[in-house]
Amino acid sequence: MDFRIMGLDSPFLSTLHHMMDVAEEGSDHSKSMNAPTRTYVRDAKAMASTPADVKEYPNSYVFVVDMPGLKSGDIKVQVEDDNVLLISGERKRDEEKEGARYLRMERRVGKFMRKFVLPENANTDAISAVCQDGVLIVTVEKLPPPEPKKPKTIEVKIA
Repeated sequence: MDFRIMGLDSPFLSTLHHMMDVAEEGSDHSKSMNAPTRTYVRDAKAMASTPADVKEYPNSYVFVVDMPGLKSGDIKVQVEDDNVLLISGERKRDEEKEGARYLRMERRVGKFMRKFVLPENANTDAISAVCQDGVLIVTVEKLPPPEPKKPKTIEVKIA
């Protein structure tokens, strides 16, 4: 079905339509399509399942991420490419004791990750991270605003 006829054209539907067309053409063409890799899909899921709050204060940016049950050794805070804050880690399943079995397992286990592009005025040399009561707080200090340029006076000479 062509969704464009119904007026429902969007980038998502266009991509879906293209994928359906390629799948119909046969497996030879589906291999050539730029399908997402397993790593990309895993990272996308990890990012989607790690909610975060971002606050701006006069002198800093603060990132607040829930990390219940994690120790500081399970969490990494890094800066990539000079302006990307990367918060990652892994929540592992509790060791099962003999005779115990799960009746229900709803808490998420596995890798988590969030990336934030920092603004130009973020001081990547002044970042602190504290995890308390299952909440990670990463504070990125702001650089001081640049001083306004003073007009340069040029002496006028008489010729």
